[in-house]
Parts: sequence; C-alpha cells; structure tokens
Amino acid sequence: MTLRLSYWTLSPEAYAGFAATKKALEKSSLGKQLIELAWLRMSQINGCAFCLEMHAKALRSGGMPDAKLDSLAGWRVSGHFSERERAALAWTESLTHIDRSHAPDADFEPLKAHFSDTEISDLSFAIALMSAFNRLAIGMRQ
Repeated sequence: MTLRLSYWTLSPEAYAGFAATKKALEKSSLGKQLIELAWLRMSQINGCAFCLEMHAKALRSGGMPDAKLDSLAGWRVSGHFSERERAALAWTESLTHIDRSHAPDADFEPLKAHFSDTEISDLSFAIALMSAFNRLAIGMRQ
C-alpha cells in the first residue's frame, strides 16, 4: 500500500503527545509485556498489519513463546494465558468494541482482582492510545 499522509510529520505536536503517553506507560507497573500483549490483541481485531508486526516482534524479543503468540486470537480457550492476562485481554476487547460492548461490569470487575486502580487506569490509557495508533496507521496506510 502507498502511504496516504505522513501524519507524524504533518502533525508533530499531536504525535508528540501520543509519544509522551507511550513513554509514560513505559513506567507503569503493568509491565511492557502485558501492554504489548494488549496492543497486539487490539491490532489483531483492528487489522493493523504494521502494528501486528511491531508488537509481535517486541513480544518475541521480550521472550514470549511463539505458542502463546500463536494462540492470542483464541486466548479465551487457550491454556497459555494467566487470569491476570485474561482480565486485561477481556478489557482490551471490551474497549476495542466499545460501540457494541459499552464496557460492561462483567469485563471491568475482574480487573480489580489483578490490578490496582492505577494499573487499570494505565491499561485503559494503553488501550486508548493503541486504538488511536491503529486508526492512524490503517487510515493513512502506514
């Protein structure tokens, strides 16, 4: 595909805001691997090829086993994911499909067993950030 617009150079201040949010999330106690896992799942749902490659590569270089990556789309029935990861992935899917899910309590409540309020907030920001990046990359054909 041909890049439609170089959005990061055309809107550098807006892009810098996204970059600052990403940098802040790197300090989160959620850990890079969990955030990348959520980002990869969201990118699968949204069909962002650029992001799929980037997040899969980051997870592989961080030591995530291929079997786990290969089963991410079926995380609900896979034995490769912890309850903590399942809660994060359910929330990721809920917010990704916000138009249908409306972020129900059934997806929010399990988070409380595995994450602090700050971590839930950080996870929600991470999901919102990747949603924006997916839309930019897909829309501009990155």
